[in-house]
Amino acid sequence: MLLELTDVTHYYGRVCALRDVSLAVPPGAIGLVGQNGAGKSTLMQILLGLIRPTSGDARVLGLPVKSSGIELRGRIGYMPERETLVPGLHGIEYAALAGELYGMSRKQALRRSHETLSYLGLEDARYRKVETYSVGMKQRLKLAASLVHDPDLLLLDEPTSGLDPDGRQAMLALLGVLAARTGKSLILSSHLLGDIERICQTAIILDRGQVLRVGSLAELKAPPTRSFLLRWKGEPAAFLKTLRDWGLAPRCDGRAAEALVEVDAAWDTRRFFAAAADHQLALTGLEPQEENLESVYHRLIGPAAGGSRHGA
Repeated sequence: MLLELTDVTHYYGRVCALRDVSLAVPPGAIGLVGQNGAGKSTLMQILLGLIRPTSGDARVLGLPVKSSGIELRGRIGYMPERETLVPGLHGIEYAALAGELYGMSRKQALRRSHETLSYLGLEDARYRKVETYSVGMKQRLKLAASLVHDPDLLLLDEPTSGLDPDGRQAMLALLGVLAARTGKSLILSSHLLGDIERICQTAIILDRGQVLRVGSLAELKAPPTRSFLLRWKGEPAAFLKTLRDWGLAPRCDGRAAEALVEVDAAWDTRRFFAAAADHQLALTGLEPQEENLESVYHRLIGPAAGGSRHGA
């Protein structure tokens, strides 16, 4: 397993950032999903061995985090969300410094830095000072610093943060290539669910320090019910009342001639047409609705997902 956590709990003073987190995740591209305050950054720091959990055990790449922090940091690359660039350094110096901090020799770190910067399209900017870089270049330089030692696992904290649409697409293209590497894994922490869905095969969904679901995206997106978008011509009041009498809850805004209806797996869609005919209503559309990661997330989180929480 790539990650194995057993009853991991962490407090900052009296604030509980993670509570009884237990999971086992195989290698691959994993999305870490949750709002601000869900516990994503705390979990990443525990996986890196930068903080020790208040209680519980964690293993990464088969190694116990509590006793293997230095070894793990040599096998993990970390791209933080916050800016960590050192003003005054050239790009090549910054990437090489990261390599040395990961345990590489100076000579080896410089060689790998040249290779990594070229791979990420920063070859022409490697002798420029980092403070002159654009936002997109800074993000790629942070990615280079996390890749310079060829890690087995990449931890990426909001890697598309602050990028314009073109920069975001370029970063996602790079991450897609990295996610496809044989024998390598990455964990992508993001509040942009489309990014997770594009890059990852597995997702960990966190809310207020607890794990709601862990699984492949295919499993998570398999809905417990079916949804249909109904469209019609005519007056729908009696038809919608019949649906409600059947125990359904059609959702419509009263302006558009359509409604979203959830039914169980055994539902016979011919009942919709029969009810419409009984009330002289013409059904013009019956579209099955497929779930994406965003709809799964909001289904699991519930109404609280619309709010904003801040914290670890």
